[in-house]
Amino acid sequence: MTLAVRVIPCLDVDNGRVVKGVNFQNLRDAGDPVEMAKVYGEEGADELTFLDITASSGDRETTYDVVRRTAEQVFIPLTVGGGVRTPEDVNKLLRAGADKVGVNTAAIARPELIREISQRFGSQVLVLSVDARRCPEGTVTSSGYEVTTHGGRRGTGIDAVEWAHRAAELGAGEILLNSMDADGTKDGYDTAMIEAVRKQVTIPVIASGGAGKLADFAPAVAAGADAVLAASVFHFGDLRIGQVKDALRGAGHPVR
Repeated sequence: MTLAVRVIPCLDVDNGRVVKGVNFQNLRDAGDPVEMAKVYGEEGADELTFLDITASSGDRETTYDVVRRTAEQVFIPLTVGGGVRTPEDVNKLLRAGADKVGVNTAAIARPELIREISQRFGSQVLVLSVDARRCPEGTVTSSGYEVTTHGGRRGTGIDAVEWAHRAAELGAGEILLNSMDADGTKDGYDTAMIEAVRKQVTIPVIASGGAGKLADFAPAVAAGADAVLAASVFHFGDLRIGQVKDALRGAGHPVR
């Protein structure tokens, strides 16, 4: 049975406000996360992803508070990521109301973290966020894609496709595959990258980065994405959740 494709708005949060930029630069204010989450829930979003993009330790309490208030307003799964370094951080976010937790930089530094989290909480709780880009000059990986950290500003030289495969083996429940080249550009998802990862993992893949128009979503699903994530097009009113679902349905993909 084919599972319904999920449509997921992403709230990039900085100091308790939703922001959006291009390639994580030149951020502009897009609103209050709790209010926006509520609207998306009412509009038929299947899940919400909430990324604390400047998760320095000082902002941590802000995040727990916003997660708590958001969880009280929405009744769809909420994934929270940003600054998660230990199983204890996961525990705190789950207690604040998150349903799943996204891990990125800390897992690159110490892959064992993936196994520790999945063994303690179950793999369904763990979303591995992979910020990947096409290799710049001077960097070579076998897939042609490398993992980046620090909001795409720092290359790691790690093959993004191999990393996704390894993370799935360690116990990640889903891969949030974010194209740093496409992020905020509205030029469409990186379908070649989605295909490459899809061939290597059996767990769900969430496509992220590049959604700009209704015609962008179906190709990501055709390339192997189980869910499509977008931010700018929803936040600034370019597209509505229902329109995206209609476009996917029209292309022959089941939606909820």
